[in-house]
Amino acid sequence: MIDTHQHLWNPPALKYPWLEGIPALNRPFLLDDYRAAAQDCGITGSVFVECAADADSTRREANWILDLAADPASGIAGVVASVWPERVDFARDLDRIAAHPSLKGLRRVLHTEPDGLSQSSLFVENVKRLGPLGLVFDLCVLERQLPFALALVRQCPDVTFVLDHCGVPDIAARAPEFWRKHIALLAACPNVACKVSGLLLYAAEDQRTAAGVRPWFGSVVECFGWERLVWGGDWPVCTLAVPLARWVDVTHDLLNLSSAAPEQRDAFLAGNAQRIYHL
Repeated sequence: MIDTHQHLWNPPALKYPWLEGIPALNRPFLLDDYRAAAQDCGITGSVFVECAADADSTRREANWILDLAADPASGIAGVVASVWPERVDFARDLDRIAAHPSLKGLRRVLHTEPDGLSQSSLFVENVKRLGPLGLVFDLCVLERQLPFALALVRQCPDVTFVLDHCGVPDIAARAPEFWRKHIALLAACPNVACKVSGLLLYAAEDQRTAAGVRPWFGSVVECFGWERLVWGGDWPVCTLAVPLARWVDVTHDLLNLSSAAPEQRDAFLAGNAQRIYHL
């Protein structure tokens, strides 16, 4: 398995304002901690995804993780670094790290920002810069923001997008109609893939099983097909619901319930990640 959504953070060294309201996560989560959590899970490599550090810490976060990834023993096969496409100095920041061989993508967390942030002409033009560089843009939006994600994707047809956490469906609300409609619209764009991660976190406690989240998993399989799905652990955020090992178990249960063929399992768990993120 390749985990396409691994977080590592170190609050004493870098600032993550969002952690202040989540005591269970407001401490260092480092590579050795991840290795312990992933032991015996079958994970052979990971893609680090930026952790919404503050503006003064994003450069240091990228340098820290890119240095880690340079060591093959880290298991970090690729890095999705933080960027701020709404800024006029975006191109300068991109040039600083674009040539690093471990850099595979970029992300701007949008679910904590005004819904229209990604709709400015500057934001769109800066995201378009990723296409010629072969860099992926991870889309991190809430369910209600899916129409804004769709508008961005349609304006950047030469950029590959990965929709994080299946678009953060409100599984606990048990009202998937709006989400399903916009997932289908996003999947109609050939430059979008979907990351199956975080689902148990958005589910009510009694839904944190394969049977409980199967309708949502089934929808992304139906819309994107097995060839545009990747798997992500979302560690350590996932621990607010279940340990990483439990999410791995649920994933295999979902594959069994879906009667996935061996080649479909391989694509979802590793092959698609290697292709989409150029690992």
